[in-house]
Amino acid sequence: MKHIQFERSTWNRIRLHVLPTDQFKTFAISVYIGRPLSEDTVTATALTPFVLRRGTQLYPETRMFRERLDDLYGAGFGFDIYKRGDYQIVQLRMDIINDRFVSAGESLLKQGLQFVGETLTRPAKEQGVFRSKYVDAEKVTLQKRIEAVINDKIRYAAERCMEEMCRDEPYRLHALGEIKDLADVTPQSLYARYEQWLRTAPIDLYVVGRTTLAEVEAIVQQAFSLERTEESGYAVTAAKPARAETQTIVDRLDVKQGKLNMGLRTPITYGDDRYPVALMYNGVLGGYPHSKLFTNVREKASLAYYASSRYDGHKGIVSIQSGIQIDHYEKAVAIIREQLAALTQGEISETELSQTKAMIANQLREMQDSAFELISFDFNAILSGKTRTVAELIEAVSAVDAAAIADAAGKVQLDTIYFLRDKKGE
Repeated sequence: MKHIQFERSTWNRIRLHVLPTDQFKTFAISVYIGRPLSEDTVTATALTPFVLRRGTQLYPETRMFRERLDDLYGAGFGFDIYKRGDYQIVQLRMDIINDRFVSAGESLLKQGLQFVGETLTRPAKEQGVFRSKYVDAEKVTLQKRIEAVINDKIRYAAERCMEEMCRDEPYRLHALGEIKDLADVTPQSLYARYEQWLRTAPIDLYVVGRTTLAEVEAIVQQAFSLERTEESGYAVTAAKPARAETQTIVDRLDVKQGKLNMGLRTPITYGDDRYPVALMYNGVLGGYPHSKLFTNVREKASLAYYASSRYDGHKGIVSIQSGIQIDHYEKAVAIIREQLAALTQGEISETELSQTKAMIANQLREMQDSAFELISFDFNAILSGKTRTVAELIEAVSAVDAAAIADAAGKVQLDTIYFLRDKKGE
């Protein structure tokens, strides 16, 4: 098992995390910028990186921006927007080749960090705000991204289940925001939100590659010219308990296949010492092809086209997704409930245990071969306040037994049943 140790410091209220290593041929640069999920800001925050990628003050035209990446030996640059607990996270990523493998005149790490810093802090502007043509174009782009979720009925059902389950919580909001809010966004309003975001949001900057913390610090101090006014971090909140009685929500759309989703609450979150047990619970339930949902709902009963589960350790939610024939709803609900009950009663075979442990351990080991996966794993500790190594997590998972899973299962409560079906008989 590789020894992984990030070196850390803080500059201008930006947390720096550097992993010096010769393992990779490239430098991996990642910037995480968080904001509490809120109806007032979620759409503007989602739109911002779309606009930022269009151009900077040095490269104000999108063509110039992209040509600069080509000049950097085809460096990869992109961004993601997602939820972690009740936070909306924007992640900027850059992958740039190590100087050892090319004949670059100036440090490519320096040029890469300068490019990321320029993109984030010195956007292309007109009259002191974002360029209107970029804002208008990217509003259309973001609307299409949101529409793509709506048109993908598997993703739509998953989002609707969480929206209903968490209707009184920030988690109900989609990370990409709301189409209805886009019309009111102007270059002026978006730029004001952007400035406030950079001043106050928690920012974590990661670099993995053949470098040192001192080298990264020196570059960042020149490349990230921004005013920071708050020392902000991520608040860790306790998981919310399930409602007293399970609610059932039925949506009717023009679909031929039913989407049956269930939302369950667990008090076990990423920062809990029982997190490895929750990983095993989800793995045995529906995380892998040998799991109970896949085997019993899809294979044996032939009730589902797909059946799986997902565990959000930052929120304390287990979600079940399945695609079924519409007239199989009652049977599917019953057999899924049977699998939940079986876990509570400790009905877990040695094969289910051993295969789930092997799958989780393999995923964790493979993660160490990806710089960005290592970064993502470490960022989980920043979000949760709980630090654990890959080796420690693998060891903890390997120690989990059926009794521990049954105990965790007894604390999992079904909160919401969501069914997306056709309009027949409406």
